[in-house]
Amino acid sequence: MWCLAAALLLATAAAPAAAQPVDYALDPTHSSVTFEVLHFDTATIRGRFSLLNGTVQWDRSAGRGRVQVVIDTASVSTGVPVLDALLRRDDLLASGPHPQAFFVAEQFSSGADGAVQAVAGEFTLRGSSRGLRLQAQRFRCYTHPLLRREVCGGDFEATLPRSAFGITHSLPFVADTVRLLVQVEAIRQTP
Repeated sequence: MWCLAAALLLATAAAPAAAQPVDYALDPTHSSVTFEVLHFDTATIRGRFSLLNGTVQWDRSAGRGRVQVVIDTASVSTGVPVLDALLRRDDLLASGPHPQAFFVAEQFSSGADGAVQAVAGEFTLRGSSRGLRLQAQRFRCYTHPLLRREVCGGDFEATLPRSAFGITHSLPFVADTVRLLVQVEAIRQTP
């Protein structure tokens, strides 16, 4: 009986502990959302939302997690102040009544190496919510040499129809399809 108890104790001690989700906070200096939309079928209008914050909870071994990102819609910048003011108006981004856009996701797709390949969830803009899948172009984690903490990040891409969020201004001269390029880095938080 004693041998059986000792064997069970050793087996329990040798078994790997169940993985726990790890908390990360987006680094706002290394995170942004860029958009591209075709203008008069000749050139691409590009802009960037530079003010965003968020959190990630990720259980790497289980391939599960939760992402919450808040984007300040008034932080839109195209490099053309007149266009930026136009984009903030109520018939476009509606930054006054809807100062924030949100992305909340709980569906992670991971590769064999554990790297995130896609994140799917719900994107809310101007009070309207639609499903959105961000496809990873690259993703990796490393130990930051100055912070001495794990940092994970990558580049993600998606497209969405702006009309689904009630943004129909200038259609069809400015395309309905908007390409999103999302750059994120998140810093592991201490337990």
